[in-house]
Amino acid sequence: MEENSNEIHSRLRKARGLGSAKEGTNHWWLQRVTALALTPLTIWLVWSLISLTNYNHFAVLAWIAEPLQASFLIIFFLVAFHHSQLGMQVVIEDYVSNHFARILFIIFIKFICYSLAIISVVSILTILIGAL
Repeated sequence: MEENSNEIHSRLRKARGLGSAKEGTNHWWLQRVTALALTPLTIWLVWSLISLTNYNHFAVLAWIAEPLQASFLIIFFLVAFHHSQLGMQVVIEDYVSNHFARILFIIFIKFICYSLAIISVVSILTILIGAL
């Protein structure tokens, strides 16, 4: 059975990552980079939260209001919500077969994740500015 050259060319393009999406590699790398960034940030956050267990509310607010802590918290939340959005997008793309529903879910997930990231950053900045 002979294959025509268009079919062979099309399969070769898909194998090289030049198929219709043209962005799968970038998405994959972003997931890995955000996961790598989250590793030390999560260790720092867990360690910090454990060390804050005996503190009262005002002491924790004072800790958040320290510029270094606030910076790390902001970075953590931005990276964590972006990483979450990337992961959920892959799941939606893999398991939602209806094109319209897939696009709708992806937009919804991006909206939720970026909204939560903005709320987190604004909350941290409010504590930081309020302490100045």
